[in-house]
Amino acid sequence: MKEQISISLKNLLDKLINWLDLLIVNIPNIVLAVLVFALAYYISQKLHAWTIKLLRNRIRQSSIRNLIASLISIITVVIGIFLALGILNLDKALNSLIAGAGVAGLAVGLALQGTLANTFAGISLALKNVINIGDFIETNGFAGTVEDISLRHTKIKTADNNIVIIPNSIVSDNPFKNFGLTKDVRVTIECGVGYESDLRAVEKISIDVIKEYFSHRKEEVEFHYLSFGDSSINFQMRFWVLANNNTSLLKARSEAIVHLKERFDKENINIPYPITQMLTDN
Repeated sequence: MKEQISISLKNLLDKLINWLDLLIVNIPNIVLAVLVFALAYYISQKLHAWTIKLLRNRIRQSSIRNLIASLISIITVVIGIFLALGILNLDKALNSLIAGAGVAGLAVGLALQGTLANTFAGISLALKNVINIGDFIETNGFAGTVEDISLRHTKIKTADNNIVIIPNSIVSDNPFKNFGLTKDVRVTIECGVGYESDLRAVEKISIDVIKEYFSHRKEEVEFHYLSFGDSSINFQMRFWVLANNNTSLLKARSEAIVHLKERFDKENINIPYPITQMLTDN
């Protein structure tokens, strides 16, 4: 029994000595591997801060900026780990780590397929700069102001002060209208004047009113008579205003109608009521 214990202790001591020899021989590689990992970690932190600073003017959503910066930082650290393992000649451990990461990544990807789709859709929307916080958009049957774009959904506030939360993938995969992408919006209004009116005078007065109160792109004010109605000759006007949301568009149309009505009243231009014929049995 004592002999067996002595042999076991001797084998353990020999193994510890071999490990110590191996440690001493590989001290330069260990030091180099530690330095490589520390350098990779330092670079990852600098890249994280630099990426957030770079994206601050391009992406308003802080959550998406932090996600992109974190992904870049993680990738840098992972590269440092692989380089450190390679320096230590741990090829088998490196291959096992890569294989395990691949299997785990596949499992996580399948489990979080919907979440990942929304996340990448949110990043895509932010990078393409097609939707920003404060824009007025119409999408998937809803219209409102964008309140937030997170990693999973887009939050909009409708005109009736309700909050609508739409998954990013649905916003990205379907057509949407963004009033914030352009400052020039064309307003269309329709009206009718009595048959006794001087049509050329009506056209001139209407164009002058629009040019007086809406100075943006005056040369592109359009006036067209459309049809002979039952009680009026109908016309349409189109003109440009500076607006970036639907509220401004409605406000411009409302003001144009008020100014036209006031000028027509001043010039004694009649806007007739629709004529309704009453049929009675004799």
